[in-house]
Amino acid sequence: MLGALYQLGLLLLLFCSGTQIRSGLRRSESKTVGWVFTIGMLLPFLAGIGLLRVLNLRSLWGPHGNAASFLLVFAIAMAVTSIPVISKIMHDLGILDTAFARVVLGVAVAEDVVLYVILAVALGLAQGSQGALFGLPSLLRISPGTPADMAYHVAATLAVLAVALAFGPRLYRVTVQSRLNLIRLASPVAYQLVFMLGATLLCLFVGIEGFFGAFVAGIAVGAAEEASPAAIVSLQGFSFAFFIPIYFAIVGLQLDLLHGFSIAFFLLFLLLACAVKAGSVYLGARLAGETSGTSLNLAVALNARGGPGIVVASVAYAAGIIDQPFYAALVMLAIVTSLFAGSWLAHIPKERLLAEQPVPAWPLPWRAGKDSVPEPSDP
Repeated sequence: MLGALYQLGLLLLLFCSGTQIRSGLRRSESKTVGWVFTIGMLLPFLAGIGLLRVLNLRSLWGPHGNAASFLLVFAIAMAVTSIPVISKIMHDLGILDTAFARVVLGVAVAEDVVLYVILAVALGLAQGSQGALFGLPSLLRISPGTPADMAYHVAATLAVLAVALAFGPRLYRVTVQSRLNLIRLASPVAYQLVFMLGATLLCLFVGIEGFFGAFVAGIAVGAAEEASPAAIVSLQGFSFAFFIPIYFAIVGLQLDLLHGFSIAFFLLFLLLACAVKAGSVYLGARLAGETSGTSLNLAVALNARGGPGIVVASVAYAAGIIDQPFYAALVMLAIVTSLFAGSWLAHIPKERLLAEQPVPAWPLPWRAGKDSVPEPSDP
C-alpha cells in the first residue's frame, strides 16, 4: 500500500510540476534566460561527465546500474534546479511577479524539461539491460541492452516530448469540449487524473518510464487554454496535502545516514556541485549583460535542487542505478542547497531584488563600463 501511494505521489508531483510549465517571459528577459540556461545547464552536465573520467565511482553503482545510466544520473545531479522550491521561496518573499523571479523560473522550467528527458533515457537504459522488454520494444523485437535498445529509448523519449508539446494541449482541449466526455462533465479534477494516468500508461507501453508521461500530461493541461484553473488548484491542493508528503516521507525512510554514508565524500560532492552550478549560472548571467549582484543572486537561486533533485535520487535508486550511500548524498545535496538559497534570498533587501531588472540589450557589461544596479523609478 505504501508502495502504491509512493508511486502515485511521484506521478502527482511530476504532473503538478508540468502544469507550471508556462511561458511568462518578456522579450527583454529572454536573452538572460537563454544565456543562463545554456551555460548553466551545459557546463555542469559536461563537468559531471568529466569528473567520472577522473574519479573512479564504480562503487556507487546500484545493482542494475551501467556506465551509461550512471553517467547520465551523475551529470543530471550536477545540473538540476528546482521549480517548486524556488517559486515557493520567492512567493513567500513577495517577489514572484518581478523580472528576477521570471528569469529564475524561466531557466528552471527549461532545465526541468531537459532533466526529465535525460532521466527517462537513463532509466530506460538501466531497465533495458535487466531482462526482456515489453510493450512496443518487445513488438519491435529489440534486444535489451543493445545499441539499438539505447537508440530506441533516446528517440522514443524525444518523440513523446515533441508530440506532447505539439499536440498535447490540442488533444486535451478537444476532449474537454466534447459532450461525450462524461468524466469531465462530472468532475474536471477526475478527468485530469484520468488524462495523467492515460499518458502514464501510454509511456509505459512505448517503453518509457511512467513518470515522464505524468510530466508531459501536466505540460499539456497547463498549456491548454480551456484547462480549469480551479481544477488545477484543487488537484494540487489534495496532492500536496496528502500524496506528495507521503512520497517525501518514504524518501526519508529510505535515507540511511549511519551505514555507508561518507561525510567527507558528501562535503566534497556538495562543494563541487555548488561551485560548478553556481559558477556556470554566474558566467551565463554576466554574458547576458547582468550586473555582478544580479548574477550572484541568480547563481544562488538556481543552485537550489529541491524536489527535482530528490526525484532524481529516488527514481534512480529505485531503478538500481545508484547505491544507498550515493542516494543519501543526492537527497542531502537537494536539502542543503534549497535551505541555503532560501536563507540567502531572505537576507537580501526586497527593494534590491525589485530593482534587479534584466539588461534589455547589448552592450555587455565590460563594454558599458558600468556595473551597478539601476535605481528603481519613483512611483
